[in-house]
Amino acid sequence: MTLRRLAVALIYAGALCLGASLSGVSGPAAAAGPQAPILWDSQERLAKPDLAAMPRLRFLTTTDFPPFNFLDGSGRLSGLHIDLARAICAELGLAAKCEIQALPWDELDAALQKGEGEAILAGIAVTAKTREKYAFSRPYLQFPARFVVPKAKPVAEPIYASLQGKKIGVVAGSGHERLLRDDFGKVQVATYAKPEELYADLKAGKLDAAFGDGMRLSFWLDGSDSADCCRFAGGPYIAPEYLGTGLSIAVKADNPALAAAFDYALQQISVKGTFAELYLRYFPVSFY
Repeated sequence: MTLRRLAVALIYAGALCLGASLSGVSGPAAAAGPQAPILWDSQERLAKPDLAAMPRLRFLTTTDFPPFNFLDGSGRLSGLHIDLARAICAELGLAAKCEIQALPWDELDAALQKGEGEAILAGIAVTAKTREKYAFSRPYLQFPARFVVPKAKPVAEPIYASLQGKKIGVVAGSGHERLLRDDFGKVQVATYAKPEELYADLKAGKLDAAFGDGMRLSFWLDGSDSADCCRFAGGPYIAPEYLGTGLSIAVKADNPALAAAFDYALQQISVKGTFAELYLRYFPVSFY
């Protein structure tokens, strides 16, 4: 077994540190109550920005990415991103100058470049290509891979050892499939074209476990389609090289100081517990 695979198999920590150099960092499978991610080191000293001269801080977002941004039953813009934007403004002393504007996805970039907003809070992927156009905050949320198992087939910890030789379902061609094949030893990999087909077989007892996006799996576990058949086990597994770096705030490339200001605000929001409150408000079945 390689050192990398040994790390994925055996590292269990009570508090998640997503900045770890290893690709898989897992928390206890039987943690007490829903868990919120901890992405920030409370001991790191980030400079507090002085943005008093800013006439406005307008976040640009969309309306079609629930639970991050959506229109509620009253037609009001709601979601994790909306509440997070307001919390950032408050932390930076800009609550009175805070604005949030929803636009179609394909209009966000043009609006930012024309100065119609200062930041995009809508899940723009951080890649080498997008870094040519934007400066980004550090990630405020990452999407870990998780195992889900039938409640009728409990899996003992350490889960790596318990799953050897077991039939594990995963979406074909996904980063989750590559991670499963590379880091989890001699499991029997069963691939599916659609997540719904994977969930159906797991629910029917045709699989020992499913492996996939923790957020998507949390929605399924919380919904009626799962019929309370299953639960998370092991993990969460953070692997940016397979699954991406998560969600960050994008600003114009020539404004890295604003991205750094967001880093300060996001750290403070995390340390004070505000982000955990927001996260658990919108993700009652935590994917961490």
